[in-house]
Order: sequence, then C-alpha cells, then structure tokens
Amino acid sequence: MTAAQRVPTPGAGTKPSRFHAVAWRWHFYAGLYVVPFLLMLALTGLVMVFFTGFQTRLGPVVTVGVTEQGPLPVSAQAQAVLELRSQAVLREYIAPRAVDQASWFVVARDGVTEAVAVNPYTAQVLQLVDKDHTVFAWAQKIHGTLLLGDVGDRLIEIAAGLGIVMIVTGLYLWWPRGGTRWVQVLLPNLRLKGRLWWRSLHASMGFWLSALLLMFLLTGLSWTGVWGAKLVQPWGTFPAAKWDAVPPSDATHAELNPAGLHEVPWGLEQTPLPSSGSAVGAVGVPLGEPVNLDTVAALAKRLGFAGQHHIQLPQGETGVFTISADTMSGDLGLPTQDRTVHVDRYSGRVLAEVGFADYPWLAKAMAVGVALHQGDLGLWNAWLNVLFCLAIVFLCVSGVVVWWRRRPSGARWRLGAPPLPRDLPLWKGGAVVMCLVALAFPLTGLVLVAVLLLDGLVSYSLSRLREGVL
Repeated sequence: MTAAQRVPTPGAGTKPSRFHAVAWRWHFYAGLYVVPFLLMLALTGLVMVFFTGFQTRLGPVVTVGVTEQGPLPVSAQAQAVLELRSQAVLREYIAPRAVDQASWFVVARDGVTEAVAVNPYTAQVLQLVDKDHTVFAWAQKIHGTLLLGDVGDRLIEIAAGLGIVMIVTGLYLWWPRGGTRWVQVLLPNLRLKGRLWWRSLHASMGFWLSALLLMFLLTGLSWTGVWGAKLVQPWGTFPAAKWDAVPPSDATHAELNPAGLHEVPWGLEQTPLPSSGSAVGAVGVPLGEPVNLDTVAALAKRLGFAGQHHIQLPQGETGVFTISADTMSGDLGLPTQDRTVHVDRYSGRVLAEVGFADYPWLAKAMAVGVALHQGDLGLWNAWLNVLFCLAIVFLCVSGVVVWWRRRPSGARWRLGAPPLPRDLPLWKGGAVVMCLVALAFPLTGLVLVAVLLLDGLVSYSLSRLREGVL
C-alpha cells in the first residue's frame, strides 16, 4: 500500500494510547446496541418526513372547488360530520390551509379517533381517516416506542444516549493527530479497496454528520419517558403561574394530544390547562353572543389566526376552547410564530395566551429543534431530512461492514471486539466522562456502567485463565 492509499489511523505516527484503546472499545460496544435502533429511527423518520414535508400527516391534501358564496359556518360543517357519526363526540376543528382545501374535524367514538374531511362550501363529507392508524401515526409510534409502550420508550432512550457516546468516541478516534491531516478525515479516500474503503467512508461521513446527529438525538431524547419527561421537560415547561389569577385545571396540555401522538408543543405539554367558569380574562367573544364553535372561530380570525389552525373543543364542565397554530401540528413553517389561546367556554373571555416569545429558552430551542427534526421548516428541510436519514442508514451499514471484515479469520461467531489494553490504570478522565454520562442521561449511564463492569470482569477472568491462575 502506498502512502497515498493509507487511511488515517487514529494516532498514526505514535503509539496508540490506552485512552484510544478504551474509546475504541466503547465505540464498538455502543454500536452493537445502537445500530439496529438507529436504522429503525432513520427508516421510520423517512416515512414521517414524507408526510410532514411532501403531503400532510393525514395523507394527500384534499382539495375542493371554490364557490362565490364563500364557506358555510363552521357549525354547519360540523353538523354534517355529526350526522354521519351520530354517536361521536366532536373534539377538534382544523381550519383549511388554503381556500381550495377541505376543513377537517376530529371526532371520537368507541375508542376510535377519526379525522373527517369536509368541503367547507357544501358541507359534503369527503374523506374519513382513522387518525390513530394512518401510516404517519404508525411510523411515529414505532419511532417513539417500538409499539412496546414504556418498555420500547426506555430501550430507545438507552440507544439515543449510547448514540451520543458513539459520537463522542468516534470524534476522538478520528480527530487528526500524530501525523494525520484534516483532509484525510474530511474527504474519504475512494482509491482504497475492501475494508479500508468502507472505513474511510464511515469515518468521513460520521465526522460530517456528527453535529446534526447530535441535534437529532437530543431533540428525540427530550420526548423520552425518563430524561425527557422527568428531567428536562419540567425544567423547560412554560409556567402557568404567568397567567395571573387564571384558575388552573387538573388537566395538562398533553391531554390535547391524540393517543400515542405528539401535536402539542413540547414546552406546553406539562403546563396545566386553565379552567372555565371564572370571571377573569380579557374580552373575547362579544358580550351577548353565544359561545360556540362559530363565535370562537370568528374570534380566532380577529386574533390574527389565518390559514391552518386548530380549535379544540372543551371536554368536561371546566374545559376550555383552545385555539392554536404551531409547527408541532404542521400548521406553520416557522416555530417563532407558535401561538396558543384559551377561551372560557361560558363567558367567551380569553383566559390565557402563550406564544414563542413567552417560552422559556429551552422550550424555544426545542420548538426550533423539533421543527427541524420533523422537516416542518419547508421543502428544503424535508429534503435535508431525507438525505440525512439515508446517510444514517449508510453509516450504520458501513459500520457493520467494517466490523464484519475486521474480525479475526476463523472467528465467524466471535464479536471481534477491540482488545482491552493490559495493565490499564485507573483512567481518571474516563471516570469523569462516565460520571457525566450517568448524570446527564441516567438510564444510559446505568447501562453503560453495567456493561463496562461486566466487560472488565470478563476480560480479567479470561486473562487469569490464560495465566493458569483460575
């Protein structure tokens, strides 16, 4: 092999440090667990971005013919839905994104949540969709829980945390030093053959993808049941105490989500909903007018809601009308325009309002990060996510190929893990990293500590066996 053909080996020109050996071993064992999950996340992500970026979460856009008399009252459109589903409870109205598109109504009956498309000019029902069982909904449920509930959520949380370990160790392994140059890492050497070709591509692509992958993993982790729901989300949640004198209810904004799906902004999910029935709030629906779907829809227009937005109907005696437009629901292309307004079901007064500017800084970061994660920022974002998902698939495949080809000959069924260096001293830096991982991502930290302790015990036992001590 000529000098031009060599792939930059970490630490080339110097003896690999024990630090390098341990990082390589961590990278390897983390990859064994992470790769199947990362493949699943990339493939289901491709499915979801197809709908968020190129269609809608409910499927293809439903178009209608525009008539001169204009759209019918929202209540007349809703009545057509309730006549078709007489036993259903009306949950939500979704205003059309454009004048030539259908209105959508969400109803619940017998444990089924249906979205119904209606021609706003004729009140004709055009399409019915089981909202919980669309292709997008199935992909999102697999993406978040593997259809295993809390167990699947925890497994994915561990994988995401170990994915961050892989990024950190991978960057350390391939960071130019000891004679290697940046160009050898940033650009793959396509003149190589076999395993070295795969390794060069894996290293270069991993280096370029590291920052974006870290962002995707962190925004994904923020939805998980332990790190997200127990640690980060409570800290980044909008405090309902900012709504002075507004009585809170026992329900949170998360209850506005359909089962198994996330449509409420991350920074609001754990915020309590206000309660109807008090005398507080600003004038909303004009005095003397009834408080119903038509007057609340008219209020939404006066408040500046245009195009696609949602009106959640009150559920229960103290429930409120909730008017919202945000990127989580696919309403907007800019998370900085997120807006949620709550209206008393009895008086029609505006009880509370929150927009992007009111979010805590972490909720603002999440609003932008999740929008980028979902491909909600426009066509460029959708195509970027498609390319990113395909690149992650290649990164996983190339990592498996490199591992498969580097195994010792005749060791078909052995893992071929990088060897643990002998006489490894107490590595203080490694101990600090372990503590930081355990503190930042408790579930992943516990698993990592357990695996490394087991690895050390097995390696020690094998070495003692070779020496004839055991």
